[in-house]
Amino acid sequence: MMSIIDRIDKRLLNFLVIAIVSSISIFWTSFIFHESFNYEFLALVIVARWIASFFILKDYSLSWSKATQKTFLIKSAVNLSAFVLYLPIFYLKIEISFMVSELFSYLFIMTFLMYMYYYFINKSDVLKTKSVVIYGAGKAGIKLEQEFLNSEYRTICFIDDDKILQKRSIDNINILSPSSFKKRFQNEKMELLVIAMPSSQKEVVQKIYEELQPHFDEVQILPSLDAILRNHSFVNQLKHISVEDLLARHPKDLDKKEIANFIRGKRVLITGAGGSIGSEIARQCKQYEALHVVALDHSEYNLYQIEQELSDFNITPIMCSVTNIVSLESVFKNHRIDIVIHAAAYKHVPLVESNVDDAIANNVFGTKNTIDLAIKYGVEKFILISTDKAVRPTNVMGTTKRICELYAQNVDAKKTEIVAVRFGNVLGSSGSVIPKFRAQIEANQNITVTHPDITRYFMLIPEACELVLQAGAIAQGGEIFILDMGESIKIVDLATKMIELSGREDIKIEFTGLRPGEKLYEELLIDESSVTTKYESITVGQPTLYEIDKLNSDLNELKNSINKLEVLKKIVPEFNHQLNH
Repeated sequence: MMSIIDRIDKRLLNFLVIAIVSSISIFWTSFIFHESFNYEFLALVIVARWIASFFILKDYSLSWSKATQKTFLIKSAVNLSAFVLYLPIFYLKIEISFMVSELFSYLFIMTFLMYMYYYFINKSDVLKTKSVVIYGAGKAGIKLEQEFLNSEYRTICFIDDDKILQKRSIDNINILSPSSFKKRFQNEKMELLVIAMPSSQKEVVQKIYEELQPHFDEVQILPSLDAILRNHSFVNQLKHISVEDLLARHPKDLDKKEIANFIRGKRVLITGAGGSIGSEIARQCKQYEALHVVALDHSEYNLYQIEQELSDFNITPIMCSVTNIVSLESVFKNHRIDIVIHAAAYKHVPLVESNVDDAIANNVFGTKNTIDLAIKYGVEKFILISTDKAVRPTNVMGTTKRICELYAQNVDAKKTEIVAVRFGNVLGSSGSVIPKFRAQIEANQNITVTHPDITRYFMLIPEACELVLQAGAIAQGGEIFILDMGESIKIVDLATKMIELSGREDIKIEFTGLRPGEKLYEELLIDESSVTTKYESITVGQPTLYEIDKLNSDLNELKNSINKLEVLKKIVPEFNHQLNH
């Protein structure tokens, strides 16, 4: 049922509050100053405050139930405006000290009423049965603490690394250092730790998790700043801490302005647009205001998914294989492409080992088709998505990508700037190890790892894609850009961490042996020499010269040869095929 206050017009209520509080403040000030009550002063002060409230700042529209610091500042500005209105009238009749004291009495009473109203309106009747500790006493942490007021969680304390904040408090909730927290609560275990530091590096999050996880039943984290919707509840965006949060790298030199200048207003063709990398590139093309995205993929379902997701954007889905040069050429002919981002490839190492002919057709000759057409139709830039597996390859997949790099570097590109971008594994991509481990845990199966010493590089998909676009923006043609992937990670450590996060002590790790073509570790550079760019996260590998007529002749031989592995070895002498049977 609507309350009486809800039924009263807010403007009328504002009239009444101003009149009543003004009467009280003037009466009180008259009593303190031993002055007789001045009805003329009261009437003119009330009128002046009404005028300031309704016609100058319209503060009657401010919601007391959702008051903020800005609300109190606006209220103060309104009454100072009124003070300026009535001061000249009473300057010679009433002492200024009386008028100033009355003004501050009025401001105190009004602010006190607003605080009381805000507190009682927002006071939760929910029984506080659980304890929460918030790591991070910044804006995100404070907002979370306010939202927890209406939940079953009672905020025990904040934890923060900032020594200036330590030993202080927010709303009477202490801010502690990590060591102080562990000392004070060493014998207690609480329900929830929330890491409210959305822009933190993975090393910081991992350190917090490892240091404090034993003190809590559950650890949750806010997503990155880009993922937070400003006007939505932070509590609803909390998520269980995941292995992606512990491994994620956030490049400090990500230059979104450079990317925006590169993409804005351009027609972009993305091959493999339905895959993990291609679909994220499509999302970012929307974010950075591309004029038009042509999304090309031979998977109907994947293409449908990204087309539906970006249905409010100028996206054209084209179901086509890059091996079909006739259909592919019609795309270039009809859409006047400015930028090509070539993500189409078969990437799963063991599957490629079992399907060598198709992998070569798709990876090598599909890439050659796309590069040749980009040159023919005067595309400005062509970005080839490559892989760390192209470095001293031990499998067919890596070797095909190395051949693509060689063609991209040595072809006569005319006006088209052709570059390759090489990086390692992306967290959570289709067919990658993390979704596989997660599915095994959910199915109550032991996690299978091929070898106890196997390592890989990892990066988040969005950040890898943004760095790809950033590399494309600074490219001049012929480069192989290498993304900084940080330190390589042992897969067995990754599996152990996922088991720990799942709370499943019954899940074990089984070693199954290296699969066909699989390396113990990957590399990003063929030799140690590389050239730095203006961004620390992006370097340029040394070019490999390969006379283009000779390369085309070798590719023709590869296409027609029965023994394709032999020709692969001829083109890429460092190819050391490991079947691992």
